[in-house]
Amino acid sequence: MAEGPLIDLKEITRVYGEGEIAVRALDGITFRIDRGEFVAMMGPSGSGKSTAMNVIGCLDSPTSGNYRFSGVEVASLDQDQRALLRRHYLGFVFQGYNLLARTSALHNVELPLIYKGMARAERHKAAIAALEKVGLADRAGHDPSELSGGQQQRVAIARALVGRPTMLLADEPTGNLDSKMSHEIMAILQDLNRIEGQTIIMVTHEADMAQYADRLIWMVDGRVERDEPTRKAA
Repeated sequence: MAEGPLIDLKEITRVYGEGEIAVRALDGITFRIDRGEFVAMMGPSGSGKSTAMNVIGCLDSPTSGNYRFSGVEVASLDQDQRALLRRHYLGFVFQGYNLLARTSALHNVELPLIYKGMARAERHKAAIAALEKVGLADRAGHDPSELSGGQQQRVAIARALVGRPTMLLADEPTGNLDSKMSHEIMAILQDLNRIEGQTIIMVTHEADMAQYADRLIWMVDGRVERDEPTRKAA
């Protein structure tokens, strides 16, 4: 893929419904994100931040505007090509962990590599390495029911990282955690960004979590109201 901005959005709109019941979730947003950035997206409920995340993650398509991912016009990709982009270039972390309940942490982390057709020994090695990054290699054989909420989110982060994605998308990654666990998860994400250069885009409603990022995009009514360094980064 090409050099230049990793994410390049120009006048992106997303409209749901038609006529009088139409909802303009995104109203002409424009911004770029470079490789290696850690960006937090905030805003009140209904501001469009999650819709923007879904468009960036190719989970939704814009109604109009241009979206380039590493120089590739995403609108020109068919459904299968978008799925390949998600599988090979994007990692996702959600508020609800989304782990398989009756299988080990190791197997949960291996899942993306199974879909890629990776050999068992190779994916086992990669999964252990990913769990080591989040400090959970010693819990590889534990099921989610045997792990705390913070540990489950660490497994989810390891699963998102195991395929070595170009970009990590985290949607309210601390939403189900207490304050202590939240800061532990954010410290992991910050280390991944600063030490390993992982590009991260995070949606959050918590201002103290956003301070772990280097840049804040604040959205209101489907528009970008502010795009600035965080106080910690400044």
